[in-house]
Amino acid sequence: MTKEVKPYQAEGSKKEQVAEMFDNISARYDLLNHVLSLSIDKGWRKKVVAMVSRKQPKLILDVATGTADLAIALEKTHADKITGIDISAGMLEVGRKKVADKGLSQIITLEQADSENLPFPDDSFDAITVAFGVRNFENLEKGLREMNRVLKPEGHLLVLEFSQPQKFPMKQLYNFYFKNILPGIGKLVSKDARAYSYLPESVQAFPHGLAFMEILSRCGYEQGERIPLTFGIASIYEGIKK
Repeated sequence: MTKEVKPYQAEGSKKEQVAEMFDNISARYDLLNHVLSLSIDKGWRKKVVAMVSRKQPKLILDVATGTADLAIALEKTHADKITGIDISAGMLEVGRKKVADKGLSQIITLEQADSENLPFPDDSFDAITVAFGVRNFENLEKGLREMNRVLKPEGHLLVLEFSQPQKFPMKQLYNFYFKNILPGIGKLVSKDARAYSYLPESVQAFPHGLAFMEILSRCGYEQGERIPLTFGIASIYEGIKK
């Protein structure tokens, strides 16, 4: 029997814990994110943008937008409007400055909101993206169903998330880096050491691969593409609203 992994144990709900954690690291999140991933994450986001662009969406929602890296990248889709939401006020503050500095405030709007209780009417968006956010949901299926609700019929959900390589030697190298190297670097740079012990724990707990595609099906999506990235370190999952 597999032992249940419960990352980031502390007082308060998971939402409160995650919001506090990301508030604490917001000022250095972008630096750490790119350093710890060796900037490979930028290429992963470009792949998501290319997939979204094929659908020519007019209205896009970026859930768990953080500091708006993906929302800003999605400007290349030529959508009319991109809305980013996140529960962390600190991350949004950084994101709004980046959006303003790039002159994109007319196209990109960032709002503080809960991914499991989206403040939008049914059938509002042509496409929804989530980059490295779904594993932070307190209730994964509730969040996926809520995104399905605000998608237009036949709208597309694109989820970019860490997964777990399965083949030697990448599996062993990945696990060593995540468990031994990454938390140490995070502690040196971040004010919140918990954030970088939370990362490998939350990735380990997340149902990746076919298991996640099955959850998408239960939550009202037809299965689209599932694309492993960089030897399976991350994956893009596509769901289409039935």
